Amino acid sequence: MKIPYSLIGLALLAVCVATAAAANTTASSDNADTAVAAAAQVYVSGVELDPPVFYPGEAGTVTVHVTNSANQAVTLGNPTIIDSNLNIYTKNSFQAKTNVGPGSTVDFIFLVSVDAGEGKNTFFPMFTASPMVGNSIHGSFKLVTDSREIQASISSEPDAFTLGNAGTVELSIVNPRDGVLKNIMVTAEGSGLQVSPSKKFISSLGATSSAEIPFSVTPDQESDLTFTVSYQAGDNTHTVSVVYPVRLGEDKTAAVPIINNVAVSSMGSYYDMTGDVTNAGISDAKGLVISVGSPAQPTGKYQEYAVGSLASDDSSSFELTFTCQDLSQVPVILRWKDENGNNYATNKTLNLQAGGISSGGNTGNAASSGSSSVQQGSGTVYTGSGGFQGGVPGSGRGGGSMFAIGGSRGSGLSAFYPVIAGAIILVAAIVLYVKRKPIRAKLAGIRKQKQ
Repeated sequence: MKIPYSLIGLALLAVCVATAAAANTTASSDNADTAVAAAAQVYVSGVELDPPVFYPGEAGTVTVHVTNSANQAVTLGNPTIIDSNLNIYTKNSFQAKTNVGPGSTVDFIFLVSVDAGEGKNTFFPMFTASPMVGNSIHGSFKLVTDSREIQASISSEPDAFTLGNAGTVELSIVNPRDGVLKNIMVTAEGSGLQVSPSKKFISSLGATSSAEIPFSVTPDQESDLTFTVSYQAGDNTHTVSVVYPVRLGEDKTAAVPIINNVAVSSMGSYYDMTGDVTNAGISDAKGLVISVGSPAQPTGKYQEYAVGSLASDDSSSFELTFTCQDLSQVPVILRWKDENGNNYATNKTLNLQAGGISSGGNTGNAASSGSSSVQQGSGTVYTGSGGFQGGVPGSGRGGGSMFAIGGSRGSGLSAFYPVIAGAIILVAAIVLYVKRKPIRAKLAGIRKQKQ
């Protein structure tokens, strides 16, 4: 029986079709296995938060880095973050599929806010994305919220403010949070207050760190100085304020120049005053200058005396030349500066007739003290508890006594005149004693010649 060739052809065709179908099935299965293997090598390689620490309810960004370490591309869809406390504002931004090439990294950026209570709270949201084949990709990360604000306080202030003089106030700002704060602006202002600088900008302040900001404050009146601190953690601006009351008082650390060991003598048409000045205060008196005030008029060589810088517990001599019609009012004016350049002055009035050194006309914080009783009478040396010493000048001449001769210079040379006179008399007596025999012989010869 002969088989028709047509049947044989149909049989061969069926065998070929079956073989091809089996091959396609095997290839599809191999491709699927390869795609699943590739998807398994896609992972979350990192997460960035901005700000690093969120304020409750404040929007920020979460950037998720996804890396494909396989040798073929993987297509991802439906990326999202899962956490009941997170509000995601960019859910519709990833409707299209995302192709991640071999060895490549793509970023998924989410705009979110966190519903959290006061204080510090920690959450662990999960990122997920679905590949075309294979299991979903997951990755959890840590997200922290903190409601604490920046802390501001006064860390340093003057012992006291004085009218028209500058004092330094330091403001301390502390970041208690675990994340960086940025764009920090400090503004200082107050009625009747001159503040320098009036504004201070700090670009960033690291986590759990602080900064000290000095402000120079010169009061024209008592007032409140308000420091306003604005800053950012994310895109929102936060502010805190500190109110510092500026009150006027006496600076207990100021320099206190004291005059003592004063000697005054007549030089004919003017008077010469010498003495010592001592700084009994705590701070240095810088640029100390001594002069006389009205009704006394400076004249001659020492119209002003520049002592320079006088340290605490230090002293220096001075000399002044002046004219004055009324010796009961001879003001001695002391002017100096502190380390901040503030001007100070004090007025000590020397009263030769009434017998005292009195104080008045003080400016700044310098204290003045001292008084001395002065005896009346020509040719007397005058001393007193206040340290003043000297003969009373009169009518263009010094005192009538040999021990109160006018015209002394330096630091009270007239006080040594009695010693000098005694030394001269003693030397003359010694010379006469040594030469007594020749002198007697000479006198005897003269008497014989006369006889």
